[in-house]
Amino acid sequence: MAAEKDKEHSIVPLKYVDLVEDIFHAALALALLGIAIGAFFYSVKRLFDTSPFFPNGMIQGVNDFLFIVIILEILRTVISRFTDGVYQLDKFLIIGVIAAVRHILTVGASLTLESGKSNDAFHRAIYEMGLNAGIVVLLVFAIFLSKTAHRKP
Repeated sequence: MAAEKDKEHSIVPLKYVDLVEDIFHAALALALLGIAIGAFFYSVKRLFDTSPFFPNGMIQGVNDFLFIVIILEILRTVISRFTDGVYQLDKFLIIGVIAAVRHILTVGASLTLESGKSNDAFHRAIYEMGLNAGIVVLLVFAIFLSKTAHRKP
C-alpha cells in the first residue's frame, strides 16, 4: 500500500513522458552535432580566408574552435543525460569555464592587435578580462565544491 502512495501520478503515464523527452533530447543531440560539423567547416574556411593569416586568422581560428568545443561539451552533456538520467552540474560549470576563457583570449588578442584603442576602450577591455578571470576562478571553485560533495567518505 505504501509503495502505491510513493508512485508519481500523472494524467499521461510517465513512460510516455520519458519517451517523448528522450526523442526531443535525441533530436537536440543530432542538431548540436550538425551545428558543430557545420561550424567546423565554416571555421576552417574562414581560417584560410582571413587576411592577414597571422595574427588575425589564427586568433579567429582559436576563437572559432573554442566555440566548437563549447558546442561539443553541450552535446556531451545532452548525451550523458541518456546514460545518467540527469543533467550533471559539473559539465555545465566546465562549459562556463571554457566560454569565459574563450572571451578572455578574444579580448586579450584584440588588445594586442589594436594599438589605437581609446583610453576608455582599453579600460573597458581590461575590466572585461578581469571580470571573466573572476568568473573562471568562481566556476573552478564551484567545480571543486561539486566534486568534493560527490566524494564518498
